[in-house]
Amino acid sequence: MIGAIAGDIIGSVYEAHPIKTKAFPLFHPRCRFTDDTVLTVAIADAILNQRTYLEAVRAFGRRYPHAGYGGSFIRWLFSAEPTPYNSWGNGAAMRVSPVGFAFTSEEEVLEQARQTAVISHDHPDGIKGAQAVALAVFLARTDHDKESIRTRITRRFGYDLNRCVDEIRPVYAFDVSCQGSVPEAIIAFLDSTSLEDAIRNAVSLGGDSDTQACIAGGIAEAFYGGMPGEIRAAMDAHLTPDLREVVDAFQRKFKI
Repeated sequence: MIGAIAGDIIGSVYEAHPIKTKAFPLFHPRCRFTDDTVLTVAIADAILNQRTYLEAVRAFGRRYPHAGYGGSFIRWLFSAEPTPYNSWGNGAAMRVSPVGFAFTSEEEVLEQARQTAVISHDHPDGIKGAQAVALAVFLARTDHDKESIRTRITRRFGYDLNRCVDEIRPVYAFDVSCQGSVPEAIIAFLDSTSLEDAIRNAVSLGGDSDTQACIAGGIAEAFYGGMPGEIRAAMDAHLTPDLREVVDAFQRKFKI
């Protein structure tokens, strides 16, 4: 999941100011962690400490109320009695990468991904987006090649992954839906040559850059086997001690 967090931080500065190039400073001076990081860490904490996903997401989300949540999510976060609100947004997909690292079978990964989504994003597209990302991470870390990942995700979820970043980039616009952003983020990974290249691909699409780079970065970390030390050091420098503590504990337990 450290690739997901790095992607979020790197992409954060371009969410409001999309770019259509891979040539950008990897860690801009205004980079920061956003809700993508907070909620990814929350899912990891739930897995580590056997808390419910609802409990962990609400606890971490409330601890960081200004991380950049959408309006519907912030109302859910501070509701006295939270109920899912039929969201099809990519918030379900951006927080799920720890599931792909922590569980040991495809069936378990898909079920746990569903559970992370339905606490808020119970629309079929929200659930599908979370499951697709978690399964991509799982397949990537269990030695499947890119064509196998492309085929498996396409067949199971119906996403069109037979495109490339250079085809998508000129016509792509900001899209927070799972249906309109998860396939593109997965393609950013499929077209990459390294973790850094996957993140640069995702940001260069000019869409919801922090979330798409979060998704692409999580899959790329699983596939390429970790993160370059200089990127990890820069990522750690942007995290608060409590978030970094969960990241380190998750990495130690699951040896990522």
